[in-house]
Amino acid sequence: MSTPTATAGTRPALRSGVDLGTTVGDLGRLAVRGLRRESRRLDALFVNLALPVGIMVIFVYVFGGAITTGASGLRYIDFVVPAVLLLSAGYGAALTAANVAEDVNGGMIDRLRSLPISSWVVPASHVIASVVRNTVTAGLALIAAVALGFRPHATVGDWALVLALVSGYVLALSAIAVVWGLAVRSTQAAEAFSFIVLFLPYLSDGFVPAETMPSVLRGFAQHQPITPLVETARALLLDQPIGNAGWLAAAWLTAAVVISVPVAAVLFRRRTT
Repeated sequence: MSTPTATAGTRPALRSGVDLGTTVGDLGRLAVRGLRRESRRLDALFVNLALPVGIMVIFVYVFGGAITTGASGLRYIDFVVPAVLLLSAGYGAALTAANVAEDVNGGMIDRLRSLPISSWVVPASHVIASVVRNTVTAGLALIAAVALGFRPHATVGDWALVLALVSGYVLALSAIAVVWGLAVRSTQAAEAFSFIVLFLPYLSDGFVPAETMPSVLRGFAQHQPITPLVETARALLLDQPIGNAGWLAAAWLTAAVVISVPVAAVLFRRRTT
């Protein structure tokens, strides 16, 4: 296959077609590159390892004795663990925005122009690396929770659904993060997305029961996407009825991916041609 060349005054564009013979390999290599890059950043690696453990310790030992779980009757550690799992994984997924912005603004895309790589592979590799990395991060948070006294009652099927839920959440957030990273013009602006994602779970049913909030906040907490995700994870881990939370969580995640993927494709073409 010939390498794309540039005419005078233009930049070579990444291929927009799909060649399954080479695309899967390209996708895998770029995803591994993303994982290796994160492993070499000691500060980012420390945050990914320390954040879930630190948050778990703070909420269980510092806040846990002062917070009641309302009508649920759960111990606070059982109540809060699902929210910490999603918060830890979501924060890492949000950092995908900064990685994308760094590639676009730092010259990585220009180097890839000389290679026969499909254009969609570049942002897709960031999403795949994020799903792998942050699903592991959620696992670390779960190990810390068990060490602190959390005792799940999930069946094998429940654990499979928990894994699917966390992976789907990371997938959806990573796709949105790609859109954000392509929409802004600097890495610093892209990093702001992580603060939004870090703050949103606190305004849900994850850390305190929504019914204990003032009316305005209560309405927001009960109808934002994090709440059904947390309630679904809580029901699966503690072997409780899921109710409507399951299909609401699936609907939110599906909508996020379905909307974000085409938007990211359009933005990527505009930023790289």
